[in-house]
Amino acid sequence: MTTTYIRTGDCAKRKVPGAGEVAEIMNEQLCGAKNGLAMLRWLGAGEKIEAQAKQNEHQLIYLMDGKGVIALNGKDYEVGKGAGIYLGPNEQASVRQAGSAPLKLFHLVVPKPAS
Repeated sequence: MTTTYIRTGDCAKRKVPGAGEVAEIMNEQLCGAKNGLAMLRWLGAGEKIEAQAKQNEHQLIYLMDGKGVIALNGKDYEVGKGAGIYLGPNEQASVRQAGSAPLKLFHLVVPKPAS
């Protein structure tokens, strides 16, 4: 197994209408990861992401900077730096920016392990 250093600041960002910017920081092309996708996301005022884990995947969303609101099971939770949410198969949540600064997120998607 080799270690790959990825300069995340050099990863290409792309805009997602209504959902800020996203940069893939772990995937097969960058580091040979076949069983996962990691992204950095930036949300500004009025922007949010809708996360929905498929039947065979898990997701982790970690707030790296800023303030936001996580909507889960019909309830809103005000959160800040260091908060996170885990979504198991078929679970969903949304994360939106709140406060005066942009919200920076780490978003990891991995397949459900085989039984």
